[in-house]
Amino acid sequence: MVVQHNMQAVNANRMLNITTGAQSKSTEKLSSGYRINRAADDAAGLAISEKMRKQLRGLDQASTNAEDGVSAVQTAEGALNEVQAMLQRMNELAVQAANGTNSESDRDAIQSEINQLTTEIDRVAETTKFNETMLLKGANGTKTVHLQGHDAGVVGTDSAYISFVDGPEKATLTVKLETGKTVTVAGQQYNIKMSDSGVSAADSLSHVQSQISGGTLDKVTIGGTTYTKIKNPTADNPAEVYDAGTGSTYQFAELAEMVSAGTKVALGEITDTNKPVTVWAYDDKQHTLTAEQVAEKIRTALVQANNIGADEFSTTDEAEHDDDQNWTFTINKGSVNVANDLSFNLHVGSDADMSNKITVNLKAMSAAGLGIKGLNVSDDSGTAATYAIDAIADALGTVSAQRSALGAIQNRLEHTIDNLDNVVENTTAAESRIRDTDMAEEMVTYSKNNILAQAGQSMLAQANQSTQGVLSLLQ
Repeated sequence: MVVQHNMQAVNANRMLNITTGAQSKSTEKLSSGYRINRAADDAAGLAISEKMRKQLRGLDQASTNAEDGVSAVQTAEGALNEVQAMLQRMNELAVQAANGTNSESDRDAIQSEINQLTTEIDRVAETTKFNETMLLKGANGTKTVHLQGHDAGVVGTDSAYISFVDGPEKATLTVKLETGKTVTVAGQQYNIKMSDSGVSAADSLSHVQSQISGGTLDKVTIGGTTYTKIKNPTADNPAEVYDAGTGSTYQFAELAEMVSAGTKVALGEITDTNKPVTVWAYDDKQHTLTAEQVAEKIRTALVQANNIGADEFSTTDEAEHDDDQNWTFTINKGSVNVANDLSFNLHVGSDADMSNKITVNLKAMSAAGLGIKGLNVSDDSGTAATYAIDAIADALGTVSAQRSALGAIQNRLEHTIDNLDNVVENTTAAESRIRDTDMAEEMVTYSKNNILAQAGQSMLAQANQSTQGVLSLLQ
């Protein structure tokens, strides 16, 4: 029996300290709700948990970023909806102005409303903003944009109209201006008569017949057969005649009767520059022109049609044509100086990866950017109003394309938000399994430690009393 070292008490005290420490940790976990309150609780788990927390907080902010992007896109798209409504009204007014029944005061009233709508489109472009960012005004700096090319409504009968090709800076119109066909230019129909190539420009049927019956031509080709003027060698008939080379001869009047409307005729020998052309009997001299004259009408119309809304005006090169009367007009398209496109990125991920950025591009939606600046519909002929319809149609197409692009981005962002929220939910669940306390399990541990602590205190008290037996030996 010893008194210096009470090993029972020492052992009971050690076990009580262990139990008290475990009970303290259990109490901490139950009161905080976290299984890991310090790195020592689970060093590896803490590292994994903190990495997940970094991802979660980033994803939460990314979802907010995407939602802000949706709000910005909806703001721009809503403004463009009103711009499109104004353009629809302008189209209605241009169609009205193109009608020939309008008086001068009518067109002035229409022009006044179009001016007001154009000004409002500019105002919307200048003032629409989200979080102090101007959405439809464009970015800093300017660029030159070529307007869409127009064919000035050139159409023709049969194969007269061939093609219109619109390029980045130039457009090309190819038209077949064949004798005997009709072509419509700026709403006016023209008959195409023979040019001074082959036969005289004064090519009415009666004129051709008179040229032949007058006997002034050495050669005449009618319907593919060439007739050569000769003197009849007989004394009975000394008059000049035309010989077909087949042994048959024809009086001038007989030959002239072979020519009717639609006959191909060459007055003279057929060469590269003198080819048979179709003759017609035209009554409307004002609207019966040579191919060269119609080509100039087309060229003038193309310049007018392609200058709508332009800062730098369009020009059309001199027309060129091949042997088949295919005339080609090269249009140097009009252009405008507008603000650069606005572009900003929405960061929709928790990492620095550039694939986490969604780019939003917005064109300058001013009247100049839409190609309708200075729109004029008040001319008496209605031609300017007709061309304005095309310009407004182009502007509507531009706005529709921009709205469509914004709608596509909004749909994408909504899917992005749904995906981000799904990742956040599942990552939170994984982080919870690492970091959070299982309250039911921990309560079992706490109860066990509480009982052990009470038992340990009792055993320690009894161990301390065990040495009291030494005193009985001293009595």
